[in-house]
Amino acid sequence: MNRLIGFFVIALILSNFVACAQTVPPENNITVKELKTQIKENPNLIILDVRSPDELKGPLGKIDGVINIPVQDLGNRIGELDKYKNKEIAVICRTGHRSSIGTKILLKNGFKKVENVEGGMTAYREK
Repeated sequence: MNRLIGFFVIALILSNFVACAQTVPPENNITVKELKTQIKENPNLIILDVRSPDELKGPLGKIDGVINIPVQDLGNRIGELDKYKNKEIAVICRTGHRSSIGTKILLKNGFKKVENVEGGMTAYREK
């Protein structure tokens, strides 16, 4: 009986990991190289950094002109971005995980031109 319960607990935990996976459609992902090109070529590009304010002061720093809304607050603060609904928005975080969640939140709220920056600020600072 204990083995059966243990099996169900493990199955439940694994199913939560799969169900919670935040995948962004491929067309909504960009590389750091593509982001840097967009920064140079598109003065209207909006960069949304979904890290905490303290992280922007850390060793990875921030990109000049970013809008900072932590991913955990994005759902409640989505209205702050309404004026950018028709602009291109690049969403970035430290490694790309939180930005993928942020990208999905924006897409679900009617934003059409949203791209997740793969690898985040870690990759941005490496290249």
